[in-house]
Amino acid sequence: MTKQPSSQRTLAFYEQNASAFWARTRDHDVSHNIAALLRFIEGKPPFSILDFGCGPGRDLKTLSSLGHEAVGLEGAEAFAEMARAHSGCEVWVQDFLALDLPPARFDGIFANASLFHVPPKELPRVLSELRAALKPRGVLFSSNPHGNDTEEIRADGRYGVYHSPEAWRRYMTDAGFSELTHFFRPEGKPREEQPWLASVWRR
Repeated sequence: MTKQPSSQRTLAFYEQNASAFWARTRDHDVSHNIAALLRFIEGKPPFSILDFGCGPGRDLKTLSSLGHEAVGLEGAEAFAEMARAHSGCEVWVQDFLALDLPPARFDGIFANASLFHVPPKELPRVLSELRAALKPRGVLFSSNPHGNDTEEIRADGRYGVYHSPEAWRRYMTDAGFSELTHFFRPEGKPREEQPWLASVWRR
């Protein structure tokens, strides 16, 4: 797989720090986010779900343990290997900027802390590709660090975009999604201590 230039430094960080990242994040509780996705999927479970940016497989394993057909997608090969071992699920290695997704395959897409790595100029195309991978009336969950529509390259090389809630809504609606709900995380804290914007959208 040829990595796109804007992905290289971010993926290099995750490849080189896979074990440390897993140790730091494996106990994070995102059950509220998973519940938000599942609550809006129509029909009877089990559901077919894509964990977009599955990392080492924490949430992939949770989705599978709930009885769903969970597939992971990950750009860092080290993470993909860890996710397969941890979850027992199928994991596709794909750069977010060079996706190859089957059409109308998934009831839901769980994009937790992943889409903020996509540059703004590429985001409309990526969102359209994710929408096409959903079944009719399928559901996409996203959680991103929010801000004032700034791009940043961290000292460790990771690239991120900090969308305002208003800008994120425009991107999603322009891609053909309808908003179902949004909320800020972590719960129970003042807004200035809630760096994550979670939102749920229907195709």
